[in-house]
Amino acid sequence: MPATASDEATTPVTEQDLRARLAMLDLRGGPAREALPLSEPPVAAAVLVPLVMGPKPSVLLTKRAETLPRHAGQVSFPGGRIDPSDISAEAAALREAAEEIALDPDRVELAGRLCDHFTGTGFCITPVLGLIPPEMALHPAPGEVAEIFTLPLATVLDPSAPTRERAPFRGKMREFWVFPHAQHLIWGATAAILVQLAEALRAA
Repeated sequence: MPATASDEATTPVTEQDLRARLAMLDLRGGPAREALPLSEPPVAAAVLVPLVMGPKPSVLLTKRAETLPRHAGQVSFPGGRIDPSDISAEAAALREAAEEIALDPDRVELAGRLCDHFTGTGFCITPVLGLIPPEMALHPAPGEVAEIFTLPLATVLDPSAPTRERAPFRGKMREFWVFPHAQHLIWGATAAILVQLAEALRAA
């Protein structure tokens, strides 16, 4: 009997299972599935979506420092603008992860890209998947990252976990995804990328 959505929410996901699913996917990235109307060309950016391997894989996330001028205090993936010196989105994502959380690029096993994601603040984000070992010694950059934490992959794969919410943004009502977490609000672009990851892995 095939697995149902409720089965997916309760079945533990192992490292072996995750690798098998990733091997079945076309992870070459591509245009965003839902582009926002922008008044000017978006800024190219990249984030690393770190999948922490082990008996119970998880997704690594960061909370931005409250003193930052943009997106202060928000939950995000390590990442930022793609600089002219970056040869690819992968290079940018790895550079930013090294700067923000001291993640050694040599310890990251790149696994492909998800589709680009446009934000209402004018960015086109390329999500880069990276597999990292468990229990790595990571250090948040002072003044930039307030906290490093993880979200169980089982929660990401639970189709009932994320919810759609509405709030005004720049004079218009916008809908956005929200993922549950005991201590942190996971919403916006970060939650949307998690939804895309979940949909891809569930389809594998």
